[in-house]
Amino acid sequence: MSTIEVRVPQLPESVADATLVAWRKQPGDAVNRDENLVDLETDKVVLEVPAPVSGVLREVRVQNGTTVTGGQILGVIEEGAVALAAPAQGATSSAAAGEVKKESDKLAPSVRRLVEEHKLAPADIAGSGRDGRITKGDVLTHLADKSAAPVAAPALAPAAKPAAAPASALPAGERGERRVPMTRLRARIAERLLQAQSTAAMLTTFNEVDLKAINELRARYKDKFEKEHGARLGFMSFFVKACVEALKRFPAVNASVDGNDIVYHEFYDVGVAVSTERGLIVPVLRNADQMGFGEIEKSVVGYATRAREGQLTLEELTGGTFTITNGGVFGSLLSTPILNLPQSAILGMHKIQERPVVVDGQIIVRPMMYLALSYDHRLIDGKEAVQFLVSVKESLEDPSRLLLQI
Repeated sequence: MSTIEVRVPQLPESVADATLVAWRKQPGDAVNRDENLVDLETDKVVLEVPAPVSGVLREVRVQNGTTVTGGQILGVIEEGAVALAAPAQGATSSAAAGEVKKESDKLAPSVRRLVEEHKLAPADIAGSGRDGRITKGDVLTHLADKSAAPVAAPALAPAAKPAAAPASALPAGERGERRVPMTRLRARIAERLLQAQSTAAMLTTFNEVDLKAINELRARYKDKFEKEHGARLGFMSFFVKACVEALKRFPAVNASVDGNDIVYHEFYDVGVAVSTERGLIVPVLRNADQMGFGEIEKSVVGYATRAREGQLTLEELTGGTFTITNGGVFGSLLSTPILNLPQSAILGMHKIQERPVVVDGQIIVRPMMYLALSYDHRLIDGKEAVQFLVSVKESLEDPSRLLLQI
């Protein structure tokens, strides 16, 4: 039988190396072709390395936590080999282990890693995520509850009564702390945020938008839209469309600085920031100007789901000419977003809140949202930034403009 080497796949030019997070198989385990063998974490995504052939994993050459590069050998598979059967008396425990493994495979990579590090059974953890999925927070809560559970002490002979503690003694209690290394994604986020603040002349302008017209449209057509497109009619499609129209009017906002040059992009790749347990990532809607409302909504929901499960590809996270981030889903009323370099601008959405406003001389209550546009003052003047945000506001307050492109 021949042996086949398992290697790190070729990494994109923007990714120098990766960290081996966890082996999904151990030496002696049977593997099937295309079955996930090992998880690799880059500064953007978690990559799964599939088995190139069916057989038995004979050797693991790189251990968990090791930094690896493209083409490096990770292990060796004996093609066509059959794993040795487990002893009869271990059948029950093997079946149980198989069930745990099967359950573990459903978890997001970061959650799965935490479960395996602490040797937990997924079935014992209550999931609060979508469809009962277990989140990282659920695992941490389970660990906290487990450590806080009282432990029965063995019976001891009566001990002498301890002396009373001095009045100055601190009250009993733990003041623990944990030190853990940053994940590659978190380290990359920190690096890029510092880079944005130190290299760009960043400034933020604000405005507010009345979302009454969009709310009425959504209420009127939500059922038909969902039936037609298989996705809910949310707010993001309106914001993406409004931003694209504004980007067409103000090309500098869709541009980027490259040394002493300004690169004007003649396409509209809009990034939509997604919060995950690993950190904030920005999948990109390619050619957003050519997408319909239904396609945008389905893409955004799909990206968000796959991002939280660690299933996005590097291509889906690469590039982008403009970014939209929504802190309103967490209750943020106002913030100043930081640029997603090398882009020159980012739009911050916020919480929709009913407020009294003056319309035609009358005080009425409207669903209002504050908008924030952070921009690179090196190539975008204040006038352009303000006019861009006003254009977004006008499109959102009168959505018919988006249909007519005016």
